[in-house]
Amino acid sequence: MNKIARFMAGNRSARGTEVTMDSWLEGPRPTVLSDGTSICARSSSARQSKTVRIQARSIAFATLALSLVATARAEGPLRFEVTFDRSVRTQPFTGRMLVFLGMPGQGEPRFGPNWFQPKPFFAVEVKAAKPDAPILIGAGAIGFPGPLATVPAGKYSVQAVMDLNPTSHEIGANAGNAYSKPVTLDIDPKTTGVVKLRVDTLIKERKFPETERVKLVDLPSPLLTKFHRRPVHLRAGVILPVDYDKDPNRRWPVVYVIPGFGGDHTMASFMANPDSPIPPGPIAAIVAVLDPDAPTGHHVFADSVNNGPVGQALTTELIPHIEKTFRAVGKPDARFLTGHSSGGWSSLWLQVAYPDFFGGVWSTSPDPVDFRDFQKIDLYAPGENMFKDREGKPRPLARMGTQPVVFYKPFSDMETVLGHGGQLMSFEAVFSPRGADGKPLELWDRKTGEIHPTVAKAWEKYDINLVLERNWATLGPKLKGKLHVITGGLDTFYLEGAVKLLKETLARLGSDAAVEVEPGKDHGSIMTRELRDRIGREMMEKFKQNHPEL
Repeated sequence: MNKIARFMAGNRSARGTEVTMDSWLEGPRPTVLSDGTSICARSSSARQSKTVRIQARSIAFATLALSLVATARAEGPLRFEVTFDRSVRTQPFTGRMLVFLGMPGQGEPRFGPNWFQPKPFFAVEVKAAKPDAPILIGAGAIGFPGPLATVPAGKYSVQAVMDLNPTSHEIGANAGNAYSKPVTLDIDPKTTGVVKLRVDTLIKERKFPETERVKLVDLPSPLLTKFHRRPVHLRAGVILPVDYDKDPNRRWPVVYVIPGFGGDHTMASFMANPDSPIPPGPIAAIVAVLDPDAPTGHHVFADSVNNGPVGQALTTELIPHIEKTFRAVGKPDARFLTGHSSGGWSSLWLQVAYPDFFGGVWSTSPDPVDFRDFQKIDLYAPGENMFKDREGKPRPLARMGTQPVVFYKPFSDMETVLGHGGQLMSFEAVFSPRGADGKPLELWDRKTGEIHPTVAKAWEKYDINLVLERNWATLGPKLKGKLHVITGGLDTFYLEGAVKLLKETLARLGSDAAVEVEPGKDHGSIMTRELRDRIGREMMEKFKQNHPEL
């Protein structure tokens, strides 16, 4: 779940310049013209003509009107009135409009919410809204952690986001979406009245920073395009070995790296740095950093009825293209997998689902690999509840050390307001059947936390431990020497319990898998330079055993 430099999960740091509107809330001020004199001074002078006074008033009224695009001081309960500019969209808009609150000086609110310190935000579903027509986010809006009336009074940075292009799990940073400039103001839910925001900025596509060693692969996917009925691309950031150009005839092994939730192929630029803590480190191999992003969250490269044949597309479309383009060996014993968190689950799944296609996996801190311990919850046990344990206590989702800091109920509520792309909802998108409304069936009731047994039963096909156990007669010989799983004994997201169950099962089955639980390590501290170098070294040793000539 969590990530290191967007490899582990969490929220990207917010960047940008805040536009404060405090001055417009403090009352009328003289408008200063380009020559430095104020309108008030010039218009009060007996020597100024009536024309100048009219112009002055016009400028003052225009300035005041401009400020009202961002805020207004009408009395009454807090509500937001959002409009969008024709430069953003000329056609009527149907979709979700959100307003994010943040702390002044801590970046743009649209990059939230932060999992560990989420700030309030609100949303409404919009139908056929026209440019310049006000969209009200008021008492009827859904909000986190509660309705508008519950916002603690204080100073906030405020920003609206228009979810125009739901092709990514991101909302505030997804290319094609649009946002308003952040404004800072004092808010009291009882007296602030209307806050006006204008969405006028489209998010541009991020450019991939190619270099001599870091290359972008952007490949149209016929399989996924057919499934989703829209153009879908497969992407990877490819890091070439330092000696790649010295011998044009040399062929290389490939390490496929899958980022955690929130990460993507652009992390290749970070990983190309020798000081990067992410496996495999500087080794004599091509490193391909894959893009696991989907509108539903992280698709984990597992074929599903909701995300489509992403595993099939990876193995039949993207990987053959990469290995042909960059002089790879192109054989199973020269393909290795690694990933952390959601990427750890993805890499382990791919090795199990395609045992003959990959030559080994080094999975670190994977998301739940046994659904009997889905972050402390036994999904198969009758009467289990997502929000409360058997004693009625709130279920924790994350901890710092041994202290719980994030709980399931508020985290689930937060994702409901976001609408799509949350971490928990991404599990449903992969593991759940599709409902009659075209959406993944919910594993748990969003109000009560009750787990739906029929949906939990359907999840069995993605329970890695269960898949291994049920199919060991076939999988066991194919996975010999290929399974490596490492996690911390104090994982931040309680992931070690499922890994321990996996370790017990593999030992009972007689597997040679290396499953390690490091005492005292959490989701981040497990990722040391020592572990990075060890993983890279083990990959190369395995490659040399099969290809001593290279």
